[in-house]
Amino acid sequence: MRILLVEDDPDLTRQLKAALADADYAVDHAPDGEEALYLGENEPYDAVILDLGLPKMDGATVLERWRRASVTTPVLILTARGAWSEKVAGFDAGADDYLTKPFHTEELLARLRALLRRSAGHAAPSLACGALRLDPRAARASVNGEPLRLTSLEYRLLHYLMMHQGRVISRTELVEHLYDQDFDRDSNTIEVFVGRLRKKIGPDRIETVRGLGYRLIALEGEATEA
Repeated sequence: MRILLVEDDPDLTRQLKAALADADYAVDHAPDGEEALYLGENEPYDAVILDLGLPKMDGATVLERWRRASVTTPVLILTARGAWSEKVAGFDAGADDYLTKPFHTEELLARLRALLRRSAGHAAPSLACGALRLDPRAARASVNGEPLRLTSLEYRLLHYLMMHQGRVISRTELVEHLYDQDFDRDSNTIEVFVGRLRKKIGPDRIETVRGLGYRLIALEGEATEA
């Protein structure tokens, strides 16, 4: 899953980028409102973490302009302690959730997971597709109860497919959501990772839809939910 982090504090940025990377997210960073506005309108993010107190353009204005431009990406705003007016302004601008500074990184990650679940239409904290299970809280996956040993990119690929199971997903979409902005992207590498993932979860769970992309399905006879 690809996240846009909009934060101007260098120390907090380093802390959050490290925590998000450890949780297997691809992360782009914008240090001010103008860059955030551009990235949010031109790159396909799964969620945004948006500080409201930004240079060049404040976060509420950025968010209002995103929403006017029909950008529907879920947004978690960061506000100063006790600034209830900022929270109200953030929600009125189109925010989905908020977190007050200072905060525990674990709470931010939990709220981010909840945002991603809701935006994809999932209610349960873990994901299931037949006998295939994935727990974003622990970044672990299993088939028939047997743990899977996945690389970071294999896990990101499986996570995205499970968040959107049953839908055909193009290679271009996968590339846009698995890699951050600075990564040397090549859609052909997706085939390699899909092949590796098939060896670990079973070859028939990921369908190739010729000319369109890939679709994750439950095997015949398997329940689709945990």
